[in-house]
Amino acid sequence: MTLPKPDPDNAISISGLSKTYASSNRQPAKDALKDVTLNIPRGSFFALLGPNGAGKSTLINILAGLVIKTSGDVKIWDYDIERNMREARRSIGIVPQELNIDPFFTPYEMLELQAGMFGVPKADRRTEEILDAVGLADKRDAYTRTLSGGMRRRLLVAKAMVHDAPVLVLDEPSAGVDVDLRRQLWANVRKMNALGTTVLLTTHYLEEAEAMCDTIAIINHGRLIACEPTVDLLTRLDSKEMTISVNQTIDSVPIGLEEFKVTVRDSHTLVFSYPPSKITAGRILEAITTAGLSIIDVSTEEAELEEIFVKLTSAPEEPTVG
Repeated sequence: MTLPKPDPDNAISISGLSKTYASSNRQPAKDALKDVTLNIPRGSFFALLGPNGAGKSTLINILAGLVIKTSGDVKIWDYDIERNMREARRSIGIVPQELNIDPFFTPYEMLELQAGMFGVPKADRRTEEILDAVGLADKRDAYTRTLSGGMRRRLLVAKAMVHDAPVLVLDEPSAGVDVDLRRQLWANVRKMNALGTTVLLTTHYLEEAEAMCDTIAIINHGRLIACEPTVDLLTRLDSKEMTISVNQTIDSVPIGLEEFKVTVRDSHTLVFSYPPSKITAGRILEAITTAGLSIIDVSTEEAELEEIFVKLTSAPEEPTVG
């Protein structure tokens, strides 16, 4: 399906987005999203992370048209989700967390039905091609109730692909999927991204976001608290650890190394913790040599996304309205 608009700079543009759920059953009103402004560049592999209840699902449900925003502007492929609702929804494919699959349909029938709902003419449908892409060609005529959990997850991805949307949203797509199927899933998604599809991913597997996404946004208590290229975000803690094995036997920090934060792990190993923005690895290695030690082995370990995520999301929640 060819969209009438040319490729925009941003696949998704969000400005001042807020959502307040009204009070009910003696529960106070809840601010699920608070003045979120976010641009997701066309062609990017973008991660939206946050703890449970942070507002991720509310944001995705607004994109999907399942939740009505309280205020703010949202555009998908430069189409306003309210003023140009039909075009906006044709521009996005969403893979939900829930396995919402009719057990009495076959994968082929499900994709054909989905394509029909989006108005894709029969001559333009790619049902067989999509089933092959997600590894379900041999299951085209099997009832979906007979498919494994991983296959059903891949079928959801296939459903999101039928209308050739330029934006693909993956909401916890690898939950409950084994290692081999997860690898296949990501290989397919990477291929789509390489061909120009913009991918928005939410996941609790932070190592997936770190390995695949070029940009990471973090939301907490309904507010956007970080949005940076992955490489830049990983330098936020400015923390690195270097483990050095030496030939000599040591039982305390050698003279000349007192200026560093260093511990003796065992009789032949020193561990340095340092901020790479202020201290270089070369300076540490030079100090080791000056101290008269012979280096046998060196290994380094940088801050991981999980550490940064925990640090950024540890702030207390603000009071809700009501």
